[in-house]
Amino acid sequence: MDADAWDERYAASELVWSPGPNAVVAAECADLAPGRALDLAAGEGRHALWLAARGWRVTAVDFSAVGLAKGRRVADATTLTGSVAWVPADATTWHPPAGTAYDLVLLAYLQLPPARRRVAVRAAHGALAPGGTLLLVAHDRTNLTEGTGGPQDPEVLMSAEDVLADLAGLPHEVVRAGRVAREVEPGHGDVPGRTAWDCVVRVSRPA
Repeated sequence: MDADAWDERYAASELVWSPGPNAVVAAECADLAPGRALDLAAGEGRHALWLAARGWRVTAVDFSAVGLAKGRRVADATTLTGSVAWVPADATTWHPPAGTAYDLVLLAYLQLPPARRRVAVRAAHGALAPGGTLLLVAHDRTNLTEGTGGPQDPEVLMSAEDVLADLAGLPHEVVRAGRVAREVEPGHGDVPGRTAWDCVVRVSRPA
């Protein structure tokens, strides 16, 4: 889907995604001290807003202006201990300003074919500050046959091994890499309570 298609999808309902963070994202980020974060493909901003509520200074990047506008409206009506800068841009080609690095870079459900995914993953790593964390959460390849919901195109699904291969040659330490069961939440276009399978990769950049 391109930016226009996502604008239409976000405009068609109050919220496409649940207002709170994905459970895996929340669990993996809970132990991180607030700092500077980059949320790539931020959509309606649910993760950016959750991080900002915990004191993070977040840059939220997405090519859907409609999605970002939803997040901005929530931010304007909420008291945040941190902040969110909303950047309308393609998360696969956007680069941070010179000299800017992030303590956390988040890629949540950015489902791309392998070549484009590899570019996005390596660029995300390049935005990390020394000691920073890169967290990728996506629909796992096995979700197509063993889980529920998510894209039905196998080309945009992935495994943790695929993502680690994308990072080959770049300095990183693996904190977690594998697949995780997730109970589907209301509002995701599927029957709540069913199990989906996510690919989760968390690495840190050596200090």
